[in-house]
Amino acid sequence: MKQGILTNNRVRLLFAKGASCYRERRNGERRRKSVRGCIVDSNLSVLSLVVVKKGEQEIDGLTNRVVPRVRGPKRANKIRKLFNLSKEDDVRKYVVRKPLKTKEGKKEKFAAPKIQRLITPIRLQRKRRIVAQKRKRAEKQKVLSAEYAKMMAQYAKEKRERKRSESKRRSSTRVSESK
Repeated sequence: MKQGILTNNRVRLLFAKGASCYRERRNGERRRKSVRGCIVDSNLSVLSLVVVKKGEQEIDGLTNRVVPRVRGPKRANKIRKLFNLSKEDDVRKYVVRKPLKTKEGKKEKFAAPKIQRLITPIRLQRKRRIVAQKRKRAEKQKVLSAEYAKMMAQYAKEKRERKRSESKRRSSTRVSESK
C-alpha cells in the first residue's frame, strides 16, 4: 500500500530516488513498479496497525493488560542509562534475564544477552598495545627518515664535489690547450 494513491487496486507507477516502496540500485535509476492504493476495503486480508491514542473505554486483552518487556538492552551504555548507573557500577549484574522453561526437579535457568561494548581489562590491554605499536612505528619512521635525509645530504655533497672537480679539470684542460 502506498499513501497518496486514492484507489483500492494496483497501479503501475514510475519510481525514482526518494519515493517510498522503492530503493534505487544505480545512480539516477528509475523503475516502474506495481503498488496498491491506500483505500481500505474487503479485498485486504490483513492490516497491520499501531494504537496511537487510547480511548475512553478499555479493549479487553489489548489495553487492559500490561505486558512486561521480554528483552532488555544489550549495549553496556544503554543498560547504564536504563538503571541509572555510574561508570564504576558493574553492568553485568543489571542485565535483563529471561527465565527459560524448566523441567521438573531441575533448577531454573535464565537466558541473558552478551553485553556489547563492555570495557574489560583485556580490552584496555589491547588498546594499550595498539597505542604502543603506533608510537613504536612513529619513532622507527622518524629514525629512518632522519637516516635517509642524512644519506641524501651526503649524496648531494658528493655530487657537488664531483661537479666542482670536473669543472676545474675542464677549465685546466682549456687553459693548457690555448697555450
